[in-house]
Amino acid sequence: MAGSSSSKGKQRRDSILNMLKQNGRLTVQEIVEAFACSEATARRDLDMLEKTEPIIRTIGGALYDGFSATREISFTERKHYAWIEKELIAEKAASLIEEGDVIGLSGGTTTYLIAKALKMRRGITVVTNAVNIAVELADNDEIQIVVIGGIMRNKSFELCGPLAEKMVENLNIGKMFLGIDGISSQGVSTYSESEAQIAKALIKRSGQTYAVFDQSKVDKNSLFSIAPLSSIYACITDARNIGEELGQELENIGVKQYLVQSSGKREGNV
Repeated sequence: MAGSSSSKGKQRRDSILNMLKQNGRLTVQEIVEAFACSEATARRDLDMLEKTEPIIRTIGGALYDGFSATREISFTERKHYAWIEKELIAEKAASLIEEGDVIGLSGGTTTYLIAKALKMRRGITVVTNAVNIAVELADNDEIQIVVIGGIMRNKSFELCGPLAEKMVENLNIGKMFLGIDGISSQGVSTYSESEAQIAKALIKRSGQTYAVFDQSKVDKNSLFSIAPLSSIYACITDARNIGEELGQELENIGVKQYLVQSSGKREGNV
């Protein structure tokens, strides 16, 4: 009897995985309706699939990430990934910013949340190549915003290209908060060649570069390399994200690790 139940569960999870592959995303409610199971069962199935398959759990469902090496996800789609964790990462990043700082914010959902966390601050200069981040901060007269010009990429709202790179050459940034699409022992990377180029330029003109990322970016290499791990001053991410191997490598080369807890409690840097 137990074997039959286990087999039925595996069949259901296989079907859920196929639906995720076909649709790209799936909610718990859709699973409940499709398989006449409880919400608890649906969530448990997604948790089990996350351990063995290329899916990413979201609030209320999951996304299929099997094409992460080649498929770029838009800003709107990314908003459904690990939003709570990103808010905690953003809060930690904001806590490292002081009055008088000149900071940089690249495009991305986590960096966008950093901007939101800074909305009521004062005496900060923000350099960004992301249109949505500039707009988010535009109504605060106490924050000076420097927008790097260029050609906008619709998926990320980032301004890129030779014009943007040329402008960066004349800037000095104290703390650069960099959104990335992948981090591994090979370094940090992104899907877009133009975003990789502007990121390289921003890192070169920054005193300290902080890579900010959620669990979907760990141990993944996107198509275009941005920089080796040694170019990063610190990483800010969820405490569950950094595996032992990557964490040890970061420690060995002196990259700080600021880890936040999903419960809202933060650990110090290690």
